[in-house]
Amino acid sequence: MYDAIVVGGGLIGNYVAYKLAGMGHKVVVLERHEQLGGQICCTGIVSQECLKAFAVNKDIILRQVNSARLFSPSGKEIRLWREENQAGIVSRSAFDCAIANQARNKSTEYWLGCLVTDVEYIEDGITVKATCRKGKINLQARTVVIATGFNPQFTERLHLGKIDDFAVSTQAEVGVCGVDEIEVYFGQEIAPGFFGWLVPTSDRRALVGLLTQRNPEFYLKRLLLNLLSQSKIVSADVEPVYGGIPLKPLPRTYGDRLLVVGDAAGQVKPTTGGGIYFGLLSAEIAADTLHRGLINDALSARNLASYERGWRRKLEKELEIDYYARKFYQRLGDQQIDKIFDVIKSHGIEESLSKAEDLSFDWHGRAVLRLMGYRAVSRVLEVMKMAFRPENS
Repeated sequence: MYDAIVVGGGLIGNYVAYKLAGMGHKVVVLERHEQLGGQICCTGIVSQECLKAFAVNKDIILRQVNSARLFSPSGKEIRLWREENQAGIVSRSAFDCAIANQARNKSTEYWLGCLVTDVEYIEDGITVKATCRKGKINLQARTVVIATGFNPQFTERLHLGKIDDFAVSTQAEVGVCGVDEIEVYFGQEIAPGFFGWLVPTSDRRALVGLLTQRNPEFYLKRLLLNLLSQSKIVSADVEPVYGGIPLKPLPRTYGDRLLVVGDAAGQVKPTTGGGIYFGLLSAEIAADTLHRGLINDALSARNLASYERGWRRKLEKELEIDYYARKFYQRLGDQQIDKIFDVIKSHGIEESLSKAEDLSFDWHGRAVLRLMGYRAVSRVLEVMKMAFRPENS
């Protein structure tokens, strides 16, 4: 019997497996794809804080980032810039495989091409049912970690609740012409309620994508043609990838002998859809919680509840502020977004935000609160709030 079965061989699942195996536990990872590190809908942008905290190998960092250009619906531009690097763009495929190799070096087993279909409780353990290359299998373990990525139907079957607010991310790799900074695009014509991006990964290649809750293929094609017309990319004929992005956490991320981590748990920034850093932070808490439970044979839901308390203590306030900002932004029209850009530029807020040393690439809540704290911005936001209120409220 295994100590832990990890369902999902992506970055977060691999990290949990690596940590548990390093603590001396017998671990197996079940991955539905035939190979690790396949096409992933992720820009791979992570903060310097994350790169240092998890000792990310320099070989998988495609480039360092210290600036970004933000474009309003009418084309107004805000440029945020600092002398020191603020983030790195990693190859997600290489990152996933690097952590998997570390897990294998700690004797973690990997079973590829295995689609998990069910999880059942047995006396003193769990049975995980899967369909693999050689047919159907049943594996037994003392615990199971769900790291499938966003998969609301699966977690709902485990009686953990359902994430009912989510978006779709779509992205493609393109050739570029002279683009050397991250560009972010706002507006109803680009990505209603969300944003699009152009992220250069080298001198000649970049990732173009967007978040939306409807018609992702249509909006991506429109964005690509727009960028092509500006000669920023060399072709709009690309093969996109898609992925679901939770905007809220799962109501419950633990059960008897079971934990949920990463996108599957909704440990994702609602502002950008980024889940690498928050997922890794939560994976560390998950591994530590399971280690204590396995050592003490204390694997009931009551004992494993400390995992949820731990990750919520670290992330919940941030996620709540980000979600509030996300919902407010989704109600803005193009003219209102342009107005906010005008206020930021005319009151010197653009430069002030760039110089604010306490603002972090990952902890967006601080930036949201800082922005709302500017009197000029708060007045505009208050007017917008009033416009949203029902007449009889």
